[in-house]
Amino acid sequence: MLFARTLTLLMMLLLVLLPACSPRRWMEATQHPINPSPTPDEQQKSPSPGTIDLPEPKTEGAMTLEEAIAKRRSVREFSPEPLTLDEIGQLLWSAQGVTHPAGYRSAPSAGALYPLEVYVATPEATYHYEPNGHRLTIQMQGDLRPQLYAAALQQESVLNAPAVFVIAAVYERTAKKYGKERSPRYVHLEAGHAAQNLLLQAVALDLGAVPIGAFYDNKVKETLALPVDQQPLYLIPVGHPR
Repeated sequence: MLFARTLTLLMMLLLVLLPACSPRRWMEATQHPINPSPTPDEQQKSPSPGTIDLPEPKTEGAMTLEEAIAKRRSVREFSPEPLTLDEIGQLLWSAQGVTHPAGYRSAPSAGALYPLEVYVATPEATYHYEPNGHRLTIQMQGDLRPQLYAAALQQESVLNAPAVFVIAAVYERTAKKYGKERSPRYVHLEAGHAAQNLLLQAVALDLGAVPIGAFYDNKVKETLALPVDQQPLYLIPVGHPR
C-alpha cells in the first residue's frame, strides 16, 4: 500500500514538472530570440517606415556637360514608361544632393543655408527628398498628378509625365542671415540653379523635361500638403520623350 501511494505521488509530481522542462520551454529559456530587439546603433542605421534608400548617385556618365547643354530643350510630351529608382535618385541628387563631406550640395546656396525642399510625384505616391542620407520619405500615397495638372492651368505635361518634380522653398532659412528684403532674390536664384542641374541631368539620362512656373501656388501647396513655411516655386515634369 505504501509503495503504491509513493508511486502515485511521483507520477503526479512528474506531470507537474514535465511542462516546465519540455524541450520547447528549455529552448526558449536558454537560446537568444530569433529576432532580437535592435540596438540604438542599429535603429539609427535602419530606415524608418515609409523611407526608401536611393541607389548611390553616379558622378560619371556617357554624355559630356557640353553635349547636355547643347541638347537641352523643353520636352512636353512623354511616353508612359515609368522612371526607374536610379533615374529618380540621380535627378534628385543633381538638384539638391550632398556632394561634399561638409554637407555642401550640388547647387550653390547663399550662405550654405539651403532653403530648398524637393518633392517628386509619381503614379504611386508623392515623395520628399532627404539630401542627408540620399533617400525618399513618403509624403502622400496615391497619384497627385491630376491635382497638380489642375493647379498648373491644365498643362498636359504635368498630367502625362511619369514623374513631376516640385521645388519648394523655406524663405525664413535665408532671411535669418540676409533679411526679408534681400533673401527672396537669393532663394529664387538658387531654385534656378537646382532646376538647371535637374534639366541637364535629364538630358544626360536620355530623358526629357520642362520647367513650369505657371501654377496656382496655393493649390499646389494644398495638393502636396506642404508645411506652412514652404512655398512652391517650380514644377518640372520629367519622362522619356515620346
